[in-house]
Amino acid sequence: MFPDALEFHVAPWIQDGLAWLVARGGGFFHGVSVAITRALHAIEAGLLAVPWWLWIAGVLVAAWAVTRRPLTAVTLAGLMLAIGAFGYWEAAIETLAMVIVAVVLAVAFGVPLGIAMAESRRVHALVIPVLDAMQTMPSFVYLIPVMMLFQALGPVPGTLATVVYALPPVARLVDLGIRQVPADAQEAARAFGATRWQLLAQVRLPLALPSIMAGINQTTMMALAMVVVASMVGAGGVGEAVMRAIQRVDPGAGFEAGFTIVALAIVMDRLSQGLARRWQVPRTG
Repeated sequence: MFPDALEFHVAPWIQDGLAWLVARGGGFFHGVSVAITRALHAIEAGLLAVPWWLWIAGVLVAAWAVTRRPLTAVTLAGLMLAIGAFGYWEAAIETLAMVIVAVVLAVAFGVPLGIAMAESRRVHALVIPVLDAMQTMPSFVYLIPVMMLFQALGPVPGTLATVVYALPPVARLVDLGIRQVPADAQEAARAFGATRWQLLAQVRLPLALPSIMAGINQTTMMALAMVVVASMVGAGGVGEAVMRAIQRVDPGAGFEAGFTIVALAIVMDRLSQGLARRWQVPRTG
């Protein structure tokens, strides 16, 4: 048995730190909550304004445009039709709105972070352990501080917890993509007088675009994986239907809700992968 005299806990410090943030930054966190709530409502209203049949037609056309595979296009459109047939159309749109906001925020923070990691070895050495911890920490843990900071349940804490959970892949893959840009392409740009900013904006980022798109794809998939966990704090959407099925021990409802999340994941994954391939810039060397 471990001696009590040697025990050391950081829990009180974390609790006091969060309490201090709540006391000092209540106005800031309220403003963030209002902004995210408005964004979620606006996106959800916009998505629901589109008729279901137009959504299916849009997925069909988009899938054909990015993959040029008729079977893939028909399959993705069929998955969207199945979501409506199971009665989860509005819940799926609510989940999609939360995923869109979470992915936009994760990319807004993750891409600059990945660039900074690629540009500075010190930043890379400092951030990598943090990203490792973010990816290995149980996703349920992220719900605790966001609930305390925003003093509420609902989609806002769920969205921000999703941002934290989904941010590491895009930061890592932006860093990796920039570091893998061929040296001869960079030397050629320098020989023509490119500044450090021009080298980054016109050479390194375009050549790293496939890796960046892969990072956005992985961030999207992780955001979708978080929706069931986020439903524990009242985030709503399809995750709430999964939680209800668990509470009622209803395997049929659980399958339909789970299939809805899988269908959304497949559609978003195939479309984003196809788009990434079309945007791919051939590497030199």
